[in-house]
Amino acid sequence: MNKEIFLCSICNINSGTCNEDCKFCSQSIRYKADIERYKQKDIEIILKEAKTAYENGALGFCLVSADKGLSEKTLSFVCSIAKILTKEVPHLRLIACNGTATLEQLLTLKKAGIKAYNHNLETSREYYEKVCTTHSWDDRYETCENVNKAGLVLISGGIFGLGESHEDRVSMLESLKSLNPTSVPINFYHHNEALELAPNPLSVDEALSLIQLTRNTLDSAERIMVAGGRELMFGDRQSEIFSHGANSIVIGNYLTTSGRDMNKDLDMLKSLNLKIAKTVR
Repeated sequence: MNKEIFLCSICNINSGTCNEDCKFCSQSIRYKADIERYKQKDIEIILKEAKTAYENGALGFCLVSADKGLSEKTLSFVCSIAKILTKEVPHLRLIACNGTATLEQLLTLKKAGIKAYNHNLETSREYYEKVCTTHSWDDRYETCENVNKAGLVLISGGIFGLGESHEDRVSMLESLKSLNPTSVPINFYHHNEALELAPNPLSVDEALSLIQLTRNTLDSAERIMVAGGRELMFGDRQSEIFSHGANSIVIGNYLTTSGRDMNKDLDMLKSLNLKIAKTVR
Protein backbone atom coordinates (compact mmCIF):
# COMPACT_ATOMS: atom_id res chain seq x y z
CA MET A 1 0.00 0.00 0.00
CA ASN A 2 1.24 3.51 -0.81
CA LYS A 3 2.39 5.31 2.31
CA GLU A 4 1.99 8.88 1.05
CA ILE A 5 -1.19 10.22 -0.52
CA PHE A 6 -1.42 13.30 -2.76
CA LEU A 7 -4.55 15.40 -2.17
CA CYS A 8 -6.13 17.59 -4.81
CA SER A 9 -9.15 19.90 -4.78
CA ILE A 10 -11.15 21.14 -7.75
CA CYS A 11 -12.89 24.46 -8.30
CA ASN A 12 -15.66 24.88 -10.86
CA ILE A 13 -14.95 28.43 -12.05
CA ASN A 14 -17.91 28.39 -14.41
CA SER A 15 -20.72 25.87 -14.39
CA GLY A 16 -23.32 24.34 -16.67
CA THR A 17 -22.70 26.52 -19.72
CA CYS A 18 -21.30 23.97 -22.19
CA ASN A 19 -22.77 23.46 -25.66
CA GLU A 20 -21.15 20.06 -26.27
CA ASP A 21 -23.22 16.85 -26.20
CA CYS A 22 -21.08 14.62 -23.96
CA LYS A 23 -23.64 12.12 -22.68
CA PHE A 24 -21.83 11.66 -19.37
CA CYS A 25 -21.78 15.34 -18.40
CA SER A 26 -24.52 17.23 -16.58
CA GLN A 27 -22.84 20.53 -17.46
CA SER A 28 -24.08 20.30 -21.05
CA ILE A 29 -26.97 22.68 -21.57
CA ARG A 30 -28.55 20.11 -23.90
CA TYR A 31 -29.72 17.82 -21.10
CA LYS A 32 -31.17 20.46 -18.78
CA ALA A 33 -29.86 18.76 -15.65
CA ASP A 34 -30.86 20.35 -12.35
CA ILE A 35 -27.48 21.86 -11.43
CA GLU A 36 -26.15 25.26 -10.44
CA ARG A 37 -25.21 27.33 -13.51
CA TYR A 38 -23.05 30.46 -13.63
CA LYS A 39 -20.67 32.19 -16.04
CA GLN A 40 -17.78 33.08 -13.72
CA LYS A 41 -17.27 32.36 -10.04
CA ASP A 42 -16.29 35.35 -7.92
CA ILE A 43 -12.52 35.47 -7.44
CA GLU A 44 -12.89 35.99 -3.67
CA ILE A 45 -14.84 32.71 -3.46
CA ILE A 46 -12.16 30.93 -5.52
CA LEU A 47 -9.44 32.29 -3.22
CA LYS A 48 -11.35 31.12 -0.14
CA GLU A 49 -11.75 27.63 -1.62
CA ALA A 50 -8.04 27.51 -2.45
CA LYS A 51 -7.01 28.47 1.07
CA THR A 52 -9.41 25.92 2.59
CA ALA A 53 -8.06 23.19 0.34
CA TYR A 54 -4.45 23.98 1.25
CA GLU A 55 -5.23 24.16 4.96
CA ASN A 56 -6.69 20.64 4.69
CA GLY A 57 -3.60 19.20 3.04
CA ALA A 58 -4.30 19.63 -0.68
CA LEU A 59 -1.24 20.36 -2.81
CA GLY A 60 -3.13 20.54 -6.10
CA PHE A 61 -5.89 23.03 -6.93
CA CYS A 62 -7.63 22.62 -10.26
CA LEU A 63 -9.46 25.47 -12.02
CA VAL A 64 -12.16 23.87 -14.18
CA SER A 65 -14.37 25.51 -16.80
CA ALA A 66 -17.30 23.99 -18.67
CA ASP A 67 -16.76 24.38 -22.40
CA LYS A 68 -15.32 22.52 -25.38
CA GLY A 69 -12.11 24.45 -25.36
CA LEU A 70 -10.11 27.29 -23.91
CA SER A 71 -11.67 30.51 -25.24
CA GLU A 72 -9.75 33.78 -25.04
CA LYS A 73 -12.18 35.02 -22.39
CA THR A 74 -11.62 31.94 -20.24
CA LEU A 75 -7.88 32.10 -20.85
CA SER A 76 -7.79 35.66 -19.54
CA PHE A 77 -9.92 34.72 -16.51
CA VAL A 78 -7.78 31.71 -15.59
CA CYS A 79 -4.59 33.75 -15.93
CA SER A 80 -5.96 36.46 -13.65
CA ILE A 81 -6.93 33.86 -11.05
CA ALA A 82 -3.54 32.16 -11.31
CA LYS A 83 -1.67 35.38 -10.63
CA ILE A 84 -3.73 36.05 -7.48
CA LEU A 85 -3.49 32.49 -6.14
CA THR A 86 0.25 32.34 -6.80
CA LYS A 87 0.65 35.37 -4.57
CA GLU A 88 -1.88 34.42 -1.87
CA VAL A 89 -1.34 30.64 -1.66
CA PRO A 90 2.19 30.24 -3.06
CA HIS A 91 2.71 26.58 -2.10
CA LEU A 92 -0.46 25.38 -3.85
CA ARG A 93 0.18 23.79 -7.26
CA LEU A 94 -2.20 25.33 -9.76
CA ILE A 95 -3.82 23.10 -12.36
CA ALA A 96 -5.99 24.25 -15.26
CA CYS A 97 -8.71 22.11 -16.83
CA ASN A 98 -10.35 24.13 -19.59
CA GLY A 99 -10.94 21.76 -22.49
CA THR A 100 -9.02 21.60 -25.75
CA ALA A 101 -6.14 24.06 -25.96
CA THR A 102 -3.46 25.16 -28.40
CA LEU A 103 0.23 25.17 -27.61
CA GLU A 104 0.20 28.97 -27.57
CA GLN A 105 -2.66 29.08 -25.05
CA LEU A 106 -0.93 26.57 -22.81
CA LEU A 107 2.28 28.58 -22.85
CA THR A 108 0.25 31.65 -21.80
CA LEU A 109 -1.17 29.70 -18.85
CA LYS A 110 2.30 28.55 -17.90
CA LYS A 111 3.57 32.11 -17.89
CA ALA A 112 0.70 33.13 -15.56
CA GLY A 113 1.65 30.51 -12.98
CA ILE A 114 -0.25 27.38 -14.01
CA LYS A 115 1.95 24.32 -13.40
CA ALA A 116 -0.19 21.50 -14.80
CA TYR A 117 -3.02 20.93 -17.27
CA ASN A 118 -5.75 18.31 -16.91
CA HIS A 119 -7.43 17.01 -20.04
CA ASN A 120 -8.93 13.52 -19.92
CA LEU A 121 -9.28 11.13 -22.84
CA GLU A 122 -12.48 9.91 -21.07
CA THR A 123 -12.71 6.57 -22.91
CA SER A 124 -11.27 4.71 -25.88
CA ARG A 125 -10.90 6.27 -29.32
CA GLU A 126 -13.25 3.59 -30.66
CA TYR A 127 -16.02 4.21 -28.12
CA TYR A 128 -15.84 7.98 -27.87
CA GLU A 129 -18.28 8.72 -30.70
CA LYS A 130 -20.91 6.74 -28.77
CA VAL A 131 -20.80 9.29 -25.95
CA CYS A 132 -19.90 12.51 -27.78
CA THR A 133 -20.45 13.71 -31.35
CA THR A 134 -19.66 17.44 -31.18
CA HIS A 135 -15.89 17.00 -30.98
CA SER A 136 -13.51 14.12 -31.53
CA TRP A 137 -11.33 11.96 -29.34
CA ASP A 138 -8.42 13.02 -31.54
CA ASP A 139 -9.00 16.63 -30.43
CA ARG A 140 -8.53 15.51 -26.85
CA TYR A 141 -5.40 13.52 -27.59
CA GLU A 142 -3.87 16.44 -29.49
CA THR A 143 -4.42 18.76 -26.52
CA CYS A 144 -2.57 16.30 -24.28
CA GLU A 145 0.31 16.30 -26.75
CA ASN A 146 0.29 20.11 -26.65
CA VAL A 147 0.52 20.01 -22.84
CA ASN A 148 3.68 17.93 -23.10
CA LYS A 149 5.12 20.26 -25.74
CA ALA A 150 4.42 23.27 -23.50
CA GLY A 151 6.41 21.72 -20.66
CA LEU A 152 3.43 21.64 -18.32
CA VAL A 153 2.73 18.62 -16.12
CA LEU A 154 0.19 16.45 -17.94
CA ILE A 155 -2.78 15.13 -15.98
CA SER A 156 -4.99 12.83 -18.05
CA GLY A 157 -7.33 9.96 -17.28
CA GLY A 158 -10.87 8.87 -18.00
CA ILE A 159 -14.22 7.57 -16.85
CA PHE A 160 -15.26 4.00 -16.16
CA GLY A 161 -18.90 2.90 -16.31
CA LEU A 162 -20.12 4.65 -19.48
CA GLY A 163 -21.28 1.40 -21.06
CA GLU A 164 -17.87 0.74 -22.59
CA SER A 165 -16.42 -2.76 -23.03
CA HIS A 166 -13.39 -4.04 -21.19
CA GLU A 167 -11.50 -3.79 -24.48
CA ASP A 168 -12.36 -0.07 -24.54
CA ARG A 169 -10.92 0.34 -21.06
CA VAL A 170 -7.68 -1.37 -22.03
CA SER A 171 -7.49 0.74 -25.20
CA MET A 172 -7.95 3.98 -23.23
CA LEU A 173 -5.25 3.02 -20.75
CA GLU A 174 -2.81 2.15 -23.53
CA SER A 175 -3.50 5.52 -25.17
CA LEU A 176 -2.90 7.26 -21.85
CA LYS A 177 0.37 5.39 -21.43
CA SER A 178 1.56 6.69 -24.80
CA LEU A 179 1.15 10.25 -23.46
CA ASN A 180 3.18 9.56 -20.31
CA PRO A 181 1.00 11.58 -17.87
CA THR A 182 2.34 12.39 -14.43
CA SER A 183 -1.08 11.93 -12.83
CA VAL A 184 -3.99 9.77 -14.00
CA PRO A 185 -7.41 10.74 -12.60
CA ILE A 186 -9.85 7.85 -12.72
CA ASN A 187 -13.52 8.78 -12.49
CA PHE A 188 -16.51 6.49 -12.04
CA TYR A 189 -19.60 7.63 -13.89
CA HIS A 190 -22.03 9.36 -11.51
CA HIS A 191 -25.45 9.07 -13.11
CA ASN A 192 -27.84 11.99 -13.36
CA GLU A 193 -31.44 11.24 -14.34
CA ALA A 194 -31.29 13.99 -16.97
CA LEU A 195 -28.54 12.17 -18.88
CA GLU A 196 -29.09 9.59 -21.60
CA LEU A 197 -26.61 7.01 -20.35
CA ALA A 198 -27.68 4.12 -18.15
CA PRO A 199 -26.49 4.12 -14.51
CA ASN A 200 -22.96 2.87 -13.87
CA PRO A 201 -23.07 -0.96 -14.09
CA LEU A 202 -19.80 -1.63 -12.26
CA SER A 203 -19.63 -3.46 -8.94
CA VAL A 204 -17.21 -2.33 -6.23
CA ASP A 205 -14.94 -5.29 -6.89
CA GLU A 206 -14.88 -4.54 -10.63
CA ALA A 207 -14.08 -0.89 -9.91
CA LEU A 208 -11.21 -1.85 -7.61
CA SER A 209 -9.81 -4.17 -10.26
CA LEU A 210 -9.88 -1.27 -12.76
CA ILE A 211 -7.84 0.89 -10.39
CA GLN A 212 -5.31 -1.93 -10.18
CA LEU A 213 -5.32 -2.33 -13.97
CA THR A 214 -4.68 1.40 -14.33
CA ARG A 215 -1.76 1.22 -11.91
CA ASN A 216 -0.29 -1.82 -13.67
CA THR A 217 -0.67 -0.33 -17.16
CA LEU A 218 0.60 3.15 -16.30
CA ASP A 219 3.43 1.92 -14.15
CA SER A 220 5.54 5.04 -14.77
CA ALA A 221 2.82 7.51 -13.68
CA GLU A 222 3.59 9.16 -10.36
CA ARG A 223 -0.03 9.26 -9.27
CA ILE A 224 -3.18 7.26 -9.84
CA MET A 225 -5.98 9.47 -8.56
CA VAL A 226 -9.48 8.31 -7.74
CA ALA A 227 -11.61 11.33 -8.48
CA GLY A 228 -15.29 11.78 -9.41
CA GLY A 229 -17.76 9.15 -8.27
CA ARG A 230 -15.56 7.79 -5.46
CA GLU A 231 -18.12 8.12 -2.69
CA LEU A 232 -21.00 6.75 -4.77
CA MET A 233 -19.00 3.89 -6.25
CA PHE A 234 -17.22 2.61 -3.17
CA GLY A 235 -19.37 3.68 -0.21
CA ASP A 236 -17.96 2.26 3.01
CA ARG A 237 -15.21 0.47 1.06
CA GLN A 238 -13.38 3.64 -0.02
CA SER A 239 -10.29 2.76 1.98
CA GLU A 240 -9.68 -0.25 -0.27
CA ILE A 241 -8.68 1.93 -3.22
CA PHE A 242 -5.24 2.48 -1.68
CA SER A 243 -4.42 -1.23 -1.62
CA HIS A 244 -5.30 -1.43 -5.33
CA GLY A 245 -2.85 1.16 -6.61
CA ALA A 246 -4.39 4.57 -5.88
CA ASN A 247 -2.12 7.12 -4.22
CA SER A 248 -4.14 10.28 -4.78
CA ILE A 249 -7.72 11.46 -4.21
CA VAL A 250 -9.83 14.56 -4.70
CA ILE A 251 -11.00 16.06 -1.44
CA GLY A 252 -14.04 18.30 -1.13
CA ASN A 253 -16.75 18.72 -3.75
CA TYR A 254 -16.62 17.86 -7.43
CA LEU A 255 -17.98 19.87 -10.36
CA THR A 256 -21.73 19.42 -9.96
CA THR A 257 -21.87 16.78 -7.21
CA SER A 258 -20.95 16.92 -3.54
CA GLY A 259 -17.97 15.05 -2.20
CA ARG A 260 -17.42 13.73 1.28
CA ASP A 261 -16.62 16.08 4.15
CA MET A 262 -12.88 16.76 4.05
CA ASN A 263 -12.45 15.75 7.69
CA LYS A 264 -13.85 12.28 6.96
CA ASP A 265 -11.25 11.74 4.26
CA LEU A 266 -8.48 13.00 6.53
CA ASP A 267 -9.70 10.68 9.30
CA MET A 268 -9.74 7.77 6.83
CA LEU A 269 -6.13 8.37 5.84
CA LYS A 270 -5.09 8.67 9.47
CA SER A 271 -6.81 5.39 10.37
CA LEU A 272 -4.88 3.68 7.57
CA ASN A 273 -1.58 5.20 8.73
CA LEU A 274 -1.25 6.96 5.38
CA LYS A 275 0.64 10.24 5.32
CA ILE A 276 -0.42 13.23 3.25
CA ALA A 277 2.14 14.26 0.64
CA LYS A 278 3.82 17.56 1.45
CA THR A 279 5.77 18.13 -1.76
CA VAL A 280 5.18 17.58 -5.46
CA ARG A 281 7.33 18.04 -8.53
